[in-house]
Amino acid sequence: MPTRTRFTIWRPFATAAIITLVAAFLTPAAAHATPRESLPRYSYDNAVREAVWVDTRLDGDGDGRTDRVAVDIVRPREPAARGRKVPVIMDASPYYSCCGRGNESQRKAYDAQGHVVQMPLFYDNYFVPRGYAFVAVDLAGTNRSDGCVDVGGRSDILSAKAVVDWLNGRATAYTTRTGTTTAAAGWTNGRTGMIGKSWDGTIANGVAATGVKGLRTIVPISAISSWYDYYFQQGAPLYDSGPDWLSDYVDSPDARARCAAVQRRLVEEAPRTGDLTGLWSERDYVPDAGKVRASVFLVHGLQDLNVRMKHVGQWWDALAEHGVERKIWLSQTGHVDPFDFRRAAWVDTLHRWFDHELLGYDNGIDREPMADIERHPDQWATSKVWPPKGTRTATLRPAAGDRPGVGTLGLHRGEGTATFTDDPALSETDWAAAVDTPTPAKAGFTTAPLTRDLRLSGSSRVTVTATPSTPTAHLSAVLVDLGPDTIRDYAASGEGVTTLTDRTCWGPSTAGDSACFKETRARTADVGYTVLSRGWADAGTHADAGRGVPLTPGKAFTITVDLAATDHVVPAGHRLALIVAGTDKDLVDPPADTPTLTLDLSRTTAHVPFVGGVGAFAAATAGTATAAAHSGPLDGVAAATHPHRVP
Repeated sequence: MPTRTRFTIWRPFATAAIITLVAAFLTPAAAHATPRESLPRYSYDNAVREAVWVDTRLDGDGDGRTDRVAVDIVRPREPAARGRKVPVIMDASPYYSCCGRGNESQRKAYDAQGHVVQMPLFYDNYFVPRGYAFVAVDLAGTNRSDGCVDVGGRSDILSAKAVVDWLNGRATAYTTRTGTTTAAAGWTNGRTGMIGKSWDGTIANGVAATGVKGLRTIVPISAISSWYDYYFQQGAPLYDSGPDWLSDYVDSPDARARCAAVQRRLVEEAPRTGDLTGLWSERDYVPDAGKVRASVFLVHGLQDLNVRMKHVGQWWDALAEHGVERKIWLSQTGHVDPFDFRRAAWVDTLHRWFDHELLGYDNGIDREPMADIERHPDQWATSKVWPPKGTRTATLRPAAGDRPGVGTLGLHRGEGTATFTDDPALSETDWAAAVDTPTPAKAGFTTAPLTRDLRLSGSSRVTVTATPSTPTAHLSAVLVDLGPDTIRDYAASGEGVTTLTDRTCWGPSTAGDSACFKETRARTADVGYTVLSRGWADAGTHADAGRGVPLTPGKAFTITVDLAATDHVVPAGHRLALIVAGTDKDLVDPPADTPTLTLDLSRTTAHVPFVGGVGAFAAATAGTATAAAHSGPLDGVAAATHPHRVP
């Protein structure tokens, strides 16, 4: 979509006002036309900076009084003086004091009176002059708020929801943390848009799923839709820690001293067995998608190995089922904010999105393509809807080849078996690099070189029937594009971007809050294959998704492994591969045993969404094409190494 760069040059407030006034006299009709764009008419330097503490009506820390959460506000002074009310852009975060936000890890900073001097990120600098208020909420248990962090549970979500309620006149706020003087939000019309990356965006998802009135739109970036699926997938643990570690990581010192009961619950009700419990149900927002009143502009990295694309697929599909207005950007990056991979286009698009959703401007953004997808570094394509119309699931079947563990992938039922032994020292990168070589730790199946491009769009599933040698086993299933390409190096530091020293500015600055941020560029890698979708499962959940049971050695089981959503074009001349293996090093923890699994190929299938369905796959695999010549192991990005990921 077209972009308009808006940075670096800022007219003084008075000059901008004169230009606006002259324009109105020169074009009288324009004074009565519906605005299409909010302009920087208001002084950022003279903006109102204040703090209130909103009563959440919860007592998470059990001290006998309801918790108050700190809300820092920057809003333009002029509209209130003229009796005009403004909408709100809100970021509720646990990170404002412990860890910082954005590529430069910015924290809130305060003056001697406790008024916020620096807000992280560009939202206040850019949007306050355009007639928005920016509100930054310390989640319960963090920074200057009461209560306890409960990692996506009632305290997290309802402490942020209470602020939306206060902005709409339904909750009480105070001018101090412990005082009795109340504060009203008479300066706002209540129309609120929530935004944030990772945990912040997760809070936006959760608040929207309450159906709270006044929340008009959310912009979740790299956000979680179900906390169970952050820590586990189908019973298989994805990390060697649980939500108690994360809570302790962000708790304020006060909260650590008074929140032992909450910490205990996060341990006791989140067993490392991967069993589903009530704690996880409370932190799953997908079943409440039908309550969402807000529109959703979702942004995610296709190679995000922190908050994986599974969160996108299930949330997006649930929102679609309930007719929620949606827009989506999918990049080649890992866990990266769009401000750092597509800055000018992002600021422009976000500006127009908030103008449309919060100010009601008819700027056409709702008629633009629903999806922007990065095909190659800094090269983007669009889709009118996502997944595109005509996307249908095809059932692919693995078959034995002429060498052990090196089979074929097509439309016809295979016969025979394939056997592999779990090796926790190996990852998907090792399997893919040796996909054409018999190796004991994986079973690989590939198409012939494609005769035309083949596009996958959406979520895949792999159904496996296997016989184990041990009572425990974990399964991994990955889809791979086999062929040379240049991609963002999502496994390197920066997860696909390199931070530079030059800065660009996105709004006016003050002495305490600069609007100028370090530029970035794509960090790329030349590869011989690209892992495009992945999924994991504890085989013990084959009979009950909520509870794992021991396997019976020598007795076959059948399980369907959900793979993460994707949108990827496998070019003509490349091959599509399915790999089934055990532990995916650093992405799923190993089982207690070291199993050998024998796949029944006649009862193993991959259900893959192709644009054009089975016909597109058949056409792409018909005839003969020549693959790029290659000998030896294929090159890919380095294996992921993240001992403690933080959303």
